[in-house]
Amino acid sequence: MDTEAQHTERGRSSATGTDESRPEARPRSVRMSEALRQLSLRRAGALGALGGVVLLLLSHFVLQPFLIPSTSMEPALEVGDRVLVNKLAYRFGSGPARGDVVVFDGTGSFVREAPEQNAVAGLVRGVAADLGLAEPAETDFVKRVIGVGGDRVVCCDKRGRLEVNGVPVEERYVYFGDAPSQVPFDIAVPQGTLFVMGDHRSKSRDSRDHLGEPGGGMVPLDKVIGRADWIGWPAGRWSSLEEPAGFDRVPAPGGAHG
Repeated sequence: MDTEAQHTERGRSSATGTDESRPEARPRSVRMSEALRQLSLRRAGALGALGGVVLLLLSHFVLQPFLIPSTSMEPALEVGDRVLVNKLAYRFGSGPARGDVVVFDGTGSFVREAPEQNAVAGLVRGVAADLGLAEPAETDFVKRVIGVGGDRVVCCDKRGRLEVNGVPVEERYVYFGDAPSQVPFDIAVPQGTLFVMGDHRSKSRDSRDHLGEPGGGMVPLDKVIGRADWIGWPAGRWSSLEEPAGFDRVPAPGGAHG
């Protein structure tokens, strides 16, 4: 048996035969299938990127998820809730009303200046916060509007109730067992600003804590990001935030009862 001839023939066959590792040597149907798969992956990636851009634009201009980081707004809002902040609520002439839950930038009112941070890390964190995936910036706060420009807010009357423009307010949203405030105050809210407080009064650092500081703890209207209208997550807490009726009897500034 001529084994050398057999090896020679095998070598020639291997050299001239089909090498399936080369793309052009594969069946056309296989190549078409792979091309379609790669095209589908590229399309999916492009659609994902487009969807992300749309979500960021929606969050930036219309409806922003906001992760509740503390207990200061209990029982209405709990730690871990994602509220949906309506950024169009005050864009067409109307302003925040007493009882609204608002998200605002506290720079200059609650904090003197924004803390320094790495630019890239800040950008990533900002995007995550805009999508409700991370805690908000240290300068962003969520509180309830108690007084608007021109109001006189006093704490407290003989029955321990908050008064706005001479009218006592029944604050049913306040955390059970908390007083309206342990700190007495009598303030006039400057025009163009808001006086805000948390619902969990004993756990909230709000306008009361900054009365003696520059700005007096008042939140300028142009620092309001939007109104918290709904709880979007977790699913078991899906609901809208109710408008409290306690301020219905409060007169406009200048019409306070004697």
